[in-house]
Amino acid sequence: MSIWPYLQKIDQTADASFLGWVIASFSLGQMVASPIFGLWSNYRPRKEPLTVSIFISVAANCLYAYVQVPASHNKYYMLVARGLVGFGAGNVAVIRSYIAGATSLQERTSSMANTSACQALGFILGPVFQTCFALIGEKGVTWDTIKLQINMYTAPVLLGAFLGILNIILILTVLREHRVDDSGRQCKNINFEEASTDEVQFPQGNIDQVAVVATNVLFFVILFIFALFETIVTPLTMDMYAWTREQAVLYDGIILAALGVEAVIIFMGIKLLSKKVGERAILLGGLIVVWVGFFILLPWGHQFPKIQWEDLHNNSIPNTTFGEIIITLWKIPREDHNEGPTGCPVEQAWCLYTPMIHLAQFLTSAVLIGIGYPSCNVMSYTLYSKILGPKPQGVYMGWLTASGSAARILGPVFISQVYAAWGPRWAFSLVCGMVVLTITLLGVVYRRLIAFSVRHGRIQE
Repeated sequence: MSIWPYLQKIDQTADASFLGWVIASFSLGQMVASPIFGLWSNYRPRKEPLTVSIFISVAANCLYAYVQVPASHNKYYMLVARGLVGFGAGNVAVIRSYIAGATSLQERTSSMANTSACQALGFILGPVFQTCFALIGEKGVTWDTIKLQINMYTAPVLLGAFLGILNIILILTVLREHRVDDSGRQCKNINFEEASTDEVQFPQGNIDQVAVVATNVLFFVILFIFALFETIVTPLTMDMYAWTREQAVLYDGIILAALGVEAVIIFMGIKLLSKKVGERAILLGGLIVVWVGFFILLPWGHQFPKIQWEDLHNNSIPNTTFGEIIITLWKIPREDHNEGPTGCPVEQAWCLYTPMIHLAQFLTSAVLIGIGYPSCNVMSYTLYSKILGPKPQGVYMGWLTASGSAARILGPVFISQVYAAWGPRWAFSLVCGMVVLTITLLGVVYRRLIAFSVRHGRIQE
């Protein structure tokens, strides 16, 4: 959360568009690295790519802590630091590949849900730590010997670097290579030199490439939708409810943290529900719930948001042409407060004729999306791992992670452009249409989204 104020502090030439590149650089780095680390893990012990990737993240976090030291081009150092942190995060493909290879079909969904729950817990605790570090203040303390400033901006990355070092120690001392087939029998393990006499070879058979491509598309859309929702929460609430920046950061932070808690609960519930109805049904149900959530977000009624200028009242617009209204609005002076103007900015023309989204609408939608997204997320890559079968999945998992990274780049760009130009009605209508197309795609490939061993008749579904 501190990237934008830190960027403004270290480099006055940085603007909001450059902030977009800084944020996108993480996902770009992850998108590039995921297939590389995945390929590496297919042929070498997984400790190698995991250790190297985390070391890159540690080094990148340390670079981030020093970006204020150079005399110029500070913003580019931050861009590189965030890109390298994302590159290190490409190890997600290795982690998912490891879980897929170390679990039987019966264990897979539960193990993937546990991993997702831990990830959601990290998203909850991250903002909590950031809030605590804010108490240090901008000035903080300086370690002159190594020119290190420890303040509210650098403390989070220094904690990240410390946790990375701790993770490397745990990987080298605790993690062991393990591989089983879909039934849970020990398989020949190319990631580990020692072989036991009772190992079985990988079963033969072709992977259903149509199912692989379809699952990648489903995963892309699922992450695309959540990325755009995550992006639009702050501007939407500031426009609709005239919240200040501080209020938006506080309230939206609380909402997103609550969604994280909700996600952990959903992940735990999925472990039980998947045994009764199966992964495909949960994926379909999750997409339907997401669609309902975005449909509820569509603006209705006759109440309009507060326009950003305090001298203007929604009900006092004269009976003039639209062009005259715009000219009049531009002549109204801005509020001269430290917080800046609040409400729906007049340069967004849709603010004048689009009904507001009531707070109850928004909260209901957030709860539904908070149910649907984690359900779809964990089910999509659980199904993906089952479709691929017991062979090494590093490269395939790398492409899945890369598609998710691409979604996290394109989602915010899509929603910010459509929302600013056409407003929430068009933006959320397009999202609803996208979800309908995704549900249609799922319906077409529904029968093909089955485990490798089931498809080849080795295990009864």
